[in-house]
Amino acid sequence: MSYIKKQFSIKDLEVLSGIKAHTLRMWEKRYGILTPQRTDTNIRTYGLDDLQKLLNISFLNENGYKISRISKLKDEEINELVKSFSSTNHSNDRAIKSFTLSMYNFDQNLFFDTYNSLLKTKTFREIFYQVFVPLLESIGLLWQTNSIHPVHEHFISNLIKQKLLLNIENLQQQKPQKTHLNFVLFLPENEVHDLGILYTNYEILLHGYQAIYLGQSLPMGDLKFLNKVYDNIRFISYFTVKPVNEAKYLEQFNNEILSTIDAELWVLGKKSEAITETPSDKIKPMKSLEELVRKL
Repeated sequence: MSYIKKQFSIKDLEVLSGIKAHTLRMWEKRYGILTPQRTDTNIRTYGLDDLQKLLNISFLNENGYKISRISKLKDEEINELVKSFSSTNHSNDRAIKSFTLSMYNFDQNLFFDTYNSLLKTKTFREIFYQVFVPLLESIGLLWQTNSIHPVHEHFISNLIKQKLLLNIENLQQQKPQKTHLNFVLFLPENEVHDLGILYTNYEILLHGYQAIYLGQSLPMGDLKFLNKVYDNIRFISYFTVKPVNEAKYLEQFNNEILSTIDAELWVLGKKSEAITETPSDKIKPMKSLEELVRKL
């Protein structure tokens, strides 16, 4: 399994644990909590066991345990103490760290064990908001600091997507309770970041509406066919990296789609934050998914 990342720098540990590098050096010197190996040039390197231990130490430290007390515990005692926490916030923090280890070690069993443990006390909706969203945000930070490679992000994102698709399928088998609106979800051409739009699909189904999910990179012209089947359409899209020119895209969408049918376009995503005005009151940029959910 040589593809697994087995060695970490002190900067990697700082980003993953939230503990500053100078604090880690002090803890090593004063308490001997980790024993790093050193390169020929005297640079510290750490293994997966060191990473797992530090994440557990970080978890306990964040929840009121002083490092002087933790340092006196054996590794087995630290692990048992971490497991003993059961409150919501503790459970969430521990799960995020566990999923992070799963990502680094490409450990599917750890992912599923952690997820199934959360399901004992939480709904899928709670898991997504309380655990998966913070996890994905932390992955973004790891990406920015070069602590992970694309393969790590793809691994964990696809496991999350699998769970999302299973929960969507369960809801799709139920007959819609609200039929006065029809939601059509899509991503613009060359936009492939679909976790956000997939979760929006889940929320719409959860609220009892009809949802037509069209997926990634959809040509605008294809949306015209929906008017032949459905009335009162609400198009929903996420602008993450595309379109390049939001104003031009919205103007074209208004002229080619909205001006000819009874419909609105709701826009979410990072690039939607740049939208300050729209060519029509039928186009509604939203600051967050929570804002969309309030309208359902």
